[in-house]
Amino acid sequence: MSPGATAGPDRRTDRASADPGQPATRGAGRFAPSPSGTLHLGNLRTALLAWLFARSTGRAFLVRMEDLDRVAAGAAAGQLRDLTALGIDHDGPVLQQSRRAPVYDAAMDRLTSAGLTYPCFCTRREIREAASAPQADGRPGEGRYPGTCRRLTADEVAVRTAQGRPSALRLRRRVDTLTFHDVLQGAFAGPVEDIVLRRNDGLAAYNLAVVVDDAAQGVDQVVRGDDLLPSTPAQVHLATLLGLPVPTYGHVPLALNPVGARLAKRDGAVTLPDLTGAGWTVPELLALIARSAGLTDAATVARAADLLAGFDPARLPREPWIVDPAELRRDAG
Repeated sequence: MSPGATAGPDRRTDRASADPGQPATRGAGRFAPSPSGTLHLGNLRTALLAWLFARSTGRAFLVRMEDLDRVAAGAAAGQLRDLTALGIDHDGPVLQQSRRAPVYDAAMDRLTSAGLTYPCFCTRREIREAASAPQADGRPGEGRYPGTCRRLTADEVAVRTAQGRPSALRLRRRVDTLTFHDVLQGAFAGPVEDIVLRRNDGLAAYNLAVVVDDAAQGVDQVVRGDDLLPSTPAQVHLATLLGLPVPTYGHVPLALNPVGARLAKRDGAVTLPDLTGAGWTVPELLALIARSAGLTDAATVARAADLLAGFDPARLPREPWIVDPAELRRDAG
């Protein structure tokens, strides 16, 4: 096994033959929310930046609903309305991951045929305890899956299967670490874990779905929150193993509340519907988001396209946006 790898932009255009995705001819950026609720200001900020990156470079801009987990009724439609209200348009139909199980299964079959997967019977508790246990040299664990089931023999797998123990499917990684270039963060080196490809409930896992879908849709530019930065080395490695193009990545700082936690609806009125209901106008909110990213000094911005002419990624802040919900309160009307 190689100890590490370095990945740069990969411009290959091969596609899985079983994949019904629609590749873009001029490259594409994307925004891929989970339809579990209303988008908050931090989500909208990431969407705006992803849109600006794509449109300023002549790319298509796609929206994909990552709906493999919890889905709230009406959330997807509401998210699309909020994007439209800000002037964040998109090209083509919205892709739904929940309709793409055969594509993900085909990718897992390819990896399995190449000897790059193994069943994992560990429970979440077992994984948590094993990942935090001291290493053989006495150092603290690094929080990574330690490869417990990687070492199971065929007989041990058969016994656990006969016992009815549910199993996930994991990637048998070929590198321990990987370095890639991020357009905002620079060179980033991180560990590559034996990531889950299929959960023990039979559904494709996020890391597999996102890699397969980006390639299928011709996404060659991924702009997303920097909470996903640590998972990117494994995604780059997975794309390489599948023979898929590796996008250019840009990880933007998150929006945080005053105590440093990720902004969430529990913080109060931090969504577009709640804030407009409290007296904000959409142009004021768009300007607020834009000011947080150093895109304007204006009090109002009519639409996202008004920010394109002056967009310069080099001027984007590298620190999180601290949002104090108390400062957003206004008397309705």
